[in-house]
Amino acid sequence: MKAVIALGSNLGRRFDTLQGAVDALFDAPGLEFVAVSPVYETDPVGGPEGQKPYLNAVVIAETKLQPSMLLERAQSVENAFGRVREERWGPRTLDVDLIVMGDTVCDDPVLTLPHPRVHERAFVLVPWAQVDPDAEVPGHGSASALLAGLDQSGVRLRPDLTLQVPD
Repeated sequence: MKAVIALGSNLGRRFDTLQGAVDALFDAPGLEFVAVSPVYETDPVGGPEGQKPYLNAVVIAETKLQPSMLLERAQSVENAFGRVREERWGPRTLDVDLIVMGDTVCDDPVLTLPHPRVHERAFVLVPWAQVDPDAEVPGHGSASALLAGLDQSGVRLRPDLTLQVPD
């Protein structure tokens, strides 16, 4: 099953943190690397005023893991990088979000798939569509069609930053 994972950081050594997250996600068995998007610098969406810009990227993998197991791995990676959940949409060292897993639709209090706001988030859809032009958000349509209705001005490509793919 194809899994799409969004990464974001706006505290500390943002790029190093994203690279560390990619490495950590694929360090354990169960995920096969497919692709990683370019890195984008993005304006914060929601949350408190005065936040620094984020670095965002999307990773695509193949997996046989259950969604709950992949969520546990994502949260473990966040914790390893000092993620603290003090306020909703607040600044963070690392955000690892499970966006979609195949065409799974799940509305569970612990895990919602697809991610409940992905269809509104240019900072996820831009990098995802860049690396997977045929990307589909179950129940919402193609990423490219969704992007056509969103303001993308706060999403800027960082060609000077390239995430290394796992071995």
